[in-house]
Amino acid sequence: MKSCLIVDDSRVIRKVSRHILETLGFSVEEAENGQQGLDHCDSTMPDVILLDWNMPVMTGIEFISKLRQREGGDKPKVVFCTTENDVAHIREAISAGADEYVMKPFDHETLQIKLQLVGMA
Repeated sequence: MKSCLIVDDSRVIRKVSRHILETLGFSVEEAENGQQGLDHCDSTMPDVILLDWNMPVMTGIEFISKLRQREGGDKPKVVFCTTENDVAHIREAISAGADEYVMKPFDHETLQIKLQLVGMA
């Protein structure tokens, strides 16, 4: 079973994302900020990370920069899930190491397509 870590400060987004991912056959863990997400990755590296951009404690960009420097941190597919939709933000996310980018709000079909694009669905 593939594993996914949802890193998002919104409980609602985590709940919706968890439901979608579980119907796609993922085991799901959650973190409400980037530091909790990194702590989780230090103990168990997931196959996929759904990552919010704007969070307290650590932004998504800070998280992915630190993740990619860790041992094994190059392995997870990272999909940014955010309301930031301008080209500059998308470029910054991809440059920092993101594999895909999905706009909030998203639905089951949209997330499934993004996961297929990174080879995880």
